Amino acid sequence: MFESRKWQKVVLQLILTILAVPFLLPLIAMVQGSFAGTGWHNYRVVLALGDLPTFFRNSAIIALSVIAIVLVCTLLAAFGFSKLNIRRKELYFWALLVVLTLPEVVLLTPLFSTAIKLHIYNTLLAVILPLAALQIPFTTLLARNFMNGIPDGLIEAARVDGASLWRTFRSIILPLTRPIAAAIAVLTLINAWNDYLLPLVFLQSPNLQTITLVPQFFIGEYNDDLTKVFAAAVLTAIPEVIVYIGLQRLFERGLAAGALK
Repeated sequence: MFESRKWQKVVLQLILTILAVPFLLPLIAMVQGSFAGTGWHNYRVVLALGDLPTFFRNSAIIALSVIAIVLVCTLLAAFGFSKLNIRRKELYFWALLVVLTLPEVVLLTPLFSTAIKLHIYNTLLAVILPLAALQIPFTTLLARNFMNGIPDGLIEAARVDGASLWRTFRSIILPLTRPIAAAIAVLTLINAWNDYLLPLVFLQSPNLQTITLVPQFFIGEYNDDLTKVFAAAVLTAIPEVIVYIGLQRLFERGLAAGALK
């Protein structure tokens, strides 16, 4: 039996490795391309850009704001959909999930018109609000599935003890949802940090552009020097890798629980 389980693990590890190869090859090619030609000089050229700290700052503001909005809206919505007796809540929930079928590019025209009318065009808010709204349906689905695994008896016991609805949510639900909250934060960070289309359309001022637009700047400035583009892409990915490593355990637990419960 032991030998059988050992071979099963070996076969499973081999399958997972083969599945990971297609995702690793582009990353390896990107890193290798960033060192082509002049090597580390490519990174020094990218880091020497005067506007690079501004690009990182704008991306960080957008990502952190989107994460905050998504976490607040998602956890509150998931709590309502999962634990509260709301009339026709299933209808509202499935209506929310319909948004998942809409690609970002289809929404550009109405978003552009709305941003103009609200006088937020060419501001970070014009990117933050749509990005947050596009993330909430999927994250609500994950968080609701996770909260369905929390025993209703805990909430009933809190009510018997005289705890208000807000106190129940703050003292019981929030501590138990740390894994799914970490998973949502990482997923939202990846989507907000890597978004290219919305900053390209809604941010026209150079001092408002994000880190994802840096490769485009190099293509125009250095006559399609792909080595600089690869170096900029590697630098862009570093914050995401650091955050994922720091929240890896909570991310995996929360994502697995949110998908399976």
